[in-house]
Amino acid sequence: MSKMSEMAATIEDLRSAAAAINEAANWLAEQFSGEESSPEKTVPAEPVLTLEAVRAVLADKSRAGFTAQIRSLLQKYGASKLSEIDPTRYGGLLADVEGLNDAT
Repeated sequence: MSKMSEMAATIEDLRSAAAAINEAANWLAEQFSGEESSPEKTVPAEPVLTLEAVRAVLADKSRAGFTAQIRSLLQKYGASKLSEIDPTRYGGLLADVEGLNDAT
């Protein structure tokens, strides 16, 4: 594994860990806020994906050698660049990008 691939994998792991810590902190804050919670509130909410966060993941994958596959995925979502994709579709795009690990 090249240094860049290792770095990209480490960055991805750090982002995943940060997201997990954020979800845990939100859950704890909700549990100890003193409010009665309904059963629906006990399920952690999906984190809101921002253009910048998605762009960072795509950039890491591109540096890891998946540039052509990323372009194909953008086209699959009806866009030539990330900013043209509806933010509600970021989750699906990221799921597809994560699948690129298996293609190597």
